[in-house]
Amino acid sequence: MGVLIFLLVIVALLIVVALAMAVKVVTQYEQGVLFRFGRLVGTRPPGLRVIIPVVDVLRRVSLRVVTMPIQSQGIITRDNVSVDVSAVAYFRVVDAVKSVIAVENVQAAINQIAQTTLRKVVGQHTLDETLSETDRINLDIREILDVTTAAWGIEVTLVELKDIQLPDSMKRAMARQAEAEREKRAKIINAEGESLAAAALGDASDTMMAHPLALQLRNLQSLVEIGVDKNTTVVFPAPLMSTIGELGSFLGREAAAAASAAPPVGITKIVPGPVPNGVTKTV
Repeated sequence: MGVLIFLLVIVALLIVVALAMAVKVVTQYEQGVLFRFGRLVGTRPPGLRVIIPVVDVLRRVSLRVVTMPIQSQGIITRDNVSVDVSAVAYFRVVDAVKSVIAVENVQAAINQIAQTTLRKVVGQHTLDETLSETDRINLDIREILDVTTAAWGIEVTLVELKDIQLPDSMKRAMARQAEAEREKRAKIINAEGESLAAAALGDASDTMMAHPLALQLRNLQSLVEIGVDKNTTVVFPAPLMSTIGELGSFLGREAAAAASAAPPVGITKIVPGPVPNGVTKTV
């Protein structure tokens, strides 16, 4: 009797183990690939799936997007500059059967092909192109990976350059270049300002030549602006000083003309020859 009970317990345990091995759960983000005696039978959708223990093998494949960092690569650009470039790749399985049969380890295969592709694509560009045209480089890398991984049932959805490390000497050279570029722009802007100012002054001088009174009004305005600060020193513009000088010359000429036009009074003339003492001859 005891042996029978023991056998029943063993059978029950075997049945439980067999049921546990036969019942499989495929989650919503997975797809099952079923093999029977090593041969592909097909795929199984998400849900509760029953297989034949020992005979069947169910491989579950995740269909979610996988984020895979691409470690930093030492790359020499087309203009012989050494840079360290790291990136990140996003891929997902679109064919569960191919991802199981065509490649042994999906992530390892994608990682290795991504590193070599990154080194190849960046090496075909100059340093300036690598820094400024990252979108085109990302697209080129993704297209090359798509061609290679299509046979594995993998779709590379996105590749992005994450970090670009430059040598210290190159950083200093780029800083000097940027500083020189800014100085050049500043000088160009300053020259353009001087040109515009000269043109405006030329137009103003033409206006003042046509209207001489405008120059005097401008001089008076300058004096008013100087007087706002209550300075003890008064500065006269050169044109005003010349005007004052001309006015003084005019007044001198008027005074000389008035003196020469006055009638002679009491003019004494000395006549040569012997004249008696004390006698003065007046004409």
